[in-house]
Amino acid sequence: MSTPAPTNSAAPTGRTILVLSQVYPPDPASVGQHMADVCAALAERGHRVIVATANRGYDDPSKRYQSREMRDGVDVRRVPFSSFGKSSIPLRALAMLFFMGWCLWYGLTTRKLSGILVSTSPPMCGLAAGIVHTLRRTPITYWVMDLNPDQMIELGKMKPSSPAARILNWIQKFVLKRAAHVVPLDRFMADRLWKKYDASDKATIMPPWPHEDVLDVVKHDENWFRDQHDLNERFVFMYSGNHGYSTPITTLLQAALKMQDDEHILFMFIGGGVGKKEVDDTIAHEKPRNIVSLPYQPFKDLRFSLSAADVHMVTVGANVVGVVHPCKIYGAMAVARPILLCAPDPCHASDIVRDRDAGWHISNGDVDGAVELCRKIAAMTNDELHAMGLRGQRFIADDMQKVALCGQFCDIVENTLR
Repeated sequence: MSTPAPTNSAAPTGRTILVLSQVYPPDPASVGQHMADVCAALAERGHRVIVATANRGYDDPSKRYQSREMRDGVDVRRVPFSSFGKSSIPLRALAMLFFMGWCLWYGLTTRKLSGILVSTSPPMCGLAAGIVHTLRRTPITYWVMDLNPDQMIELGKMKPSSPAARILNWIQKFVLKRAAHVVPLDRFMADRLWKKYDASDKATIMPPWPHEDVLDVVKHDENWFRDQHDLNERFVFMYSGNHGYSTPITTLLQAALKMQDDEHILFMFIGGGVGKKEVDDTIAHEKPRNIVSLPYQPFKDLRFSLSAADVHMVTVGANVVGVVHPCKIYGAMAVARPILLCAPDPCHASDIVRDRDAGWHISNGDVDGAVELCRKIAAMTNDELHAMGLRGQRFIADDMQKVALCGQFCDIVENTLR
């Protein structure tokens, strides 16, 4: 159960808010984009917002960003030694430790600090916020975007009894106890979280919003992205976003390899992450005619790349329901495209697809089922596909408006401020 979201009727104004987030625009990671929405909205409400973030790209540490800038009214401070990329778990852990040190520094030295906003990316940020709260009584809004060590345990990369798992679980409880308000993304995530420490009496379950302000629907015959990548005679199944351990694409990739005889169908994988290597290795070794790999697209071009698909593929790993949240489903639905979901059932994404009749569902590992379903989908009429896409888009318009959800989140933050 979630408590009703607080209103901002008695919210203070002009307070100093410190935001701790390892990623922040122009880095393309979704966590940073959502943090930036909240920060800009809080700044517009008259608050002084300071962001501590890494000075290098989360996915690509060769990208270096400006050390300090005012961005949409937000004071963004990018610190060194806080991102070494995602290729090595020990290096990621080292970057988290360095970044936690910077978070502590800002939390303890920022004058007239009225509140802290922190997410679970990375987990060490929460520990820094909790220590600052203990020493300065600064209230914390805890935005739970994923769960660790749950993710590492479910993926077989960490044992539940290991020292690292015990430490991460302790950190989570430490922050949950001290947070003024907790915001998990869905009911599955909340259920897992309350088993660690029941903070349901100070929580609001709330999904992240799609960036519909940059997600206008672009018709195929007006879309330069389809022209540029020679897609106009193809039926495009697209996966767009982070390719992670928790969002496996193996089933869809193997299905694509079995469908090379159908030149009409194309599978396009756009984005980055540790799982993208599987796509690129498959292309290098198998040289398939129906699989294309592209990097993350510029944020300003998102409407064109997402609209270029006929169907969007969304995946959730078999054991990570409630551990991660399938954010990419919202962007796909915002551009009125049906969803091919490869995931366990039930999960947050399968609830949406089923309840809104906005796509299809298959299980991880069912390659033959995926092949059969993809051929069936590609044979559907444009009217059938359009109607299904519109049902998903209506869900976004009715329940997932950025202005409403972001505003509600800002109310939550404001009502925690001292």
